[in-house]
Amino acid sequence: MVRDGYKFAAPPLVLGLVALCFGLWWTPAAWAGVLLLLLAAFVVYFFRDPERVIPGDPAAIVSPGDGRVMEVVEESLDGRAGRRISIFLAIWNVHVSRSPFAGRIERIEYRPGKFYAAMRSRASSENEQNVIRLSTERGEMVFKQIAGWVARRVVCWKKPGDRLATGERIGLIRFGSRMDIWLPEGAEIVVKPGEHVAGGSSILARWT
Repeated sequence: MVRDGYKFAAPPLVLGLVALCFGLWWTPAAWAGVLLLLLAAFVVYFFRDPERVIPGDPAAIVSPGDGRVMEVVEESLDGRAGRRISIFLAIWNVHVSRSPFAGRIERIEYRPGKFYAAMRSRASSENEQNVIRLSTERGEMVFKQIAGWVARRVVCWKKPGDRLATGERIGLIRFGSRMDIWLPEGAEIVVKPGEHVAGGSSILARWT
């Protein structure tokens, strides 16, 4: 489990155990204890952090998060042609963010914003987000941790100047969200909208 999860799981776990200890079965206290324990179990499940098998292909660009590919669209960045892949993370998906490729973090820009539902296209540009620019030996790519209607917190554990390996853990988005990745024209995208991907192991694209 991700370390951040302990502080969210501990309160309902402790309160649930106390309620069960002092309440009799079929009383409101007992039912409250059961509900609190179920909440603690959900939090533990949400903050799970499974190991992933990272592809050995040196040209592979992996998914930065778990979820469903919503769209693959043409999009320019700083005057350069490229494409954006958007991934929707449902509340039951793993929410640990990973680096899509090996490289050096050039910049991390936090942008405050709205909290539109993460599946809406405008969430890509208007929602609260961390924008991470990654310099690689094949070119620059940009990926984003984007908050959604439920997710109100994006967390990045890295800083500018850090070097990342492909699939390395870089942060967390809490409770339902979205991740975008922008790739220049030199990358051949191999996923399509509707496909489900796993962070760190599913291949989104390959450098040509």
